[in-house]
Amino acid sequence: MIQQYLLASDFDQTLSFNDSGVVLSELIGLHDFHAKVKGLSDIHLVQQGAELSYLILHDPDFRRVRREHLVETGKRIRLKHDVALFAKSLDNLSDGYKIPFYVISAAPQEIIKSALEGIVPPENIRGTRFHWNESSGEVNAIIQATAGWGKIFVLEEIRATLGISHDHIIYMGDGSSDLPVMMHVNQHDGLTIAVSEAQFITKVARRTVLSDNAMSVLIPVLEEVLRWDSAKIRRFFTARGLTVREWDKMRTDMLTIGDATESLTVSTQPQ
Repeated sequence: MIQQYLLASDFDQTLSFNDSGVVLSELIGLHDFHAKVKGLSDIHLVQQGAELSYLILHDPDFRRVRREHLVETGKRIRLKHDVALFAKSLDNLSDGYKIPFYVISAAPQEIIKSALEGIVPPENIRGTRFHWNESSGEVNAIIQATAGWGKIFVLEEIRATLGISHDHIIYMGDGSSDLPVMMHVNQHDGLTIAVSEAQFITKVARRTVLSDNAMSVLIPVLEEVLRWDSAKIRRFFTARGLTVREWDKMRTDMLTIGDATESLTVSTQPQ
């Protein structure tokens, strides 16, 4: 019997090195993207992760963005090493296992499809979708923003379509917009993987992997799902022309210690 899992991933700074909004801003000649995002975050106007989509729809400086700008931005995105090999490896990871790969991100769908062209099937990419004015080329409305809690809706939609149980979901991400979906997956005994060392996400994710190579994320999958030992995992990488040169497993203790009149806080987190 084939065991089927679903592996879903964020895009910006999970499969890529840089943020889509930064690359798009540079393309159209803007240099204050981070300031605009901070302004939106400070007033809690939009869900974290959907700031770029909000700016494209409402900000005067971003109203110049057209579909071709998003496609070109995708071509300029610097992907992490071996993303294509990572996606290909999931297709035939091991006999008896089937793990379809989906990308769920708040980034505009046109950017993700362009960046991952030839790597991930377009139908497996779920980004923020816009309604375009065909005469002016401007964005008229946001059809769906896959940010924050919106990611849970999309993930559940995919899971139901594939007929996969909740505990066979694997989700990987790096930022605050991934927290709701990670907590959702954890609640149903799925596997969550952080690819950032930010404490707010490593405290939620079951595993944390820090590497500039996308193949590294397979290690917790091979350990937790397929139950492989380190020797077999190393052979798996070697067979694909890769060598695991350094592999440090860490356990980090976060302590806040005061005198007898103050509180003592201890947080222990495996990585």
